Amino acid sequence: MTEAAFRTDPYRSAIESVVTRSGDGWVELAATVFYPTGGGQPGDTGRLVAAEQELDVVDTIKGEAPGSIRHVLADGASLAPGTTVRAVLDWPRRHRLMRMHTCLHLLCRAVDGVVTGGQIGDGKGRLDFDIPESILDKAALTTQLNAWIEADHAVRERWIEAAELDARPDLVKTMSVQPPRTGGRIRLVEIDGLDLQACGGTHVRSTAEIGPVKIAKIEKKGRQNRRVQVVFDAPEPMR
Repeated sequence: MTEAAFRTDPYRSAIESVVTRSGDGWVELAATVFYPTGGGQPGDTGRLVAAEQELDVVDTIKGEAPGSIRHVLADGASLAPGTTVRAVLDWPRRHRLMRMHTCLHLLCRAVDGVVTGGQIGDGKGRLDFDIPESILDKAALTTQLNAWIEADHAVRERWIEAAELDARPDLVKTMSVQPPRTGGRIRLVEIDGLDLQACGGTHVRSTAEIGPVKIAKIEKKGRQNRRVQVVFDAPEPMR
């Protein structure tokens, strides 16, 4: 298994580690701050710095072994097992993904409908809802999201046992994604006073950190599926 340092500290942007496995164009590390693609959130990018090399990480994915994380390297590069490296995130990109992920939790709260899918992007995101009629209003949703963002609600996490999640299926808000069960436990992400759901992704500490957003488009995708797209509406906020 790879020690996933991002689960305990999503703001950590670098870590010293050791290569445990490698192949053509990839390495796995004993510990990493890089989030692997999953739950609608893209894998992190950045670089690995060894004694005489600096290699670009172009994607991060789950490895073949349970709990392993694979760093995909540019140009088919690799490093030998046992090599000491410093894994450094492309932090500005990761932070944008964190802001958007938290924003989509707010969107999940704003729309009264079952979430059937979603995707987090760099500066944009979407959720699909099972809603029979087109009752969503772009302006009203934009106003509601920004009100919650400006109210600076705290974002916290806590862990529960798998049995508690099984007894409370309402904690899983997205039909197409199941939260990771780390050692038989599941992480909950709570936006104070607004939302509580199981989630393995990375998030900001408060809604104010998201910054202004707007609903860019609401599309009909099938008889009862409505796709809601949200984008950032300003430069990155001060931290």
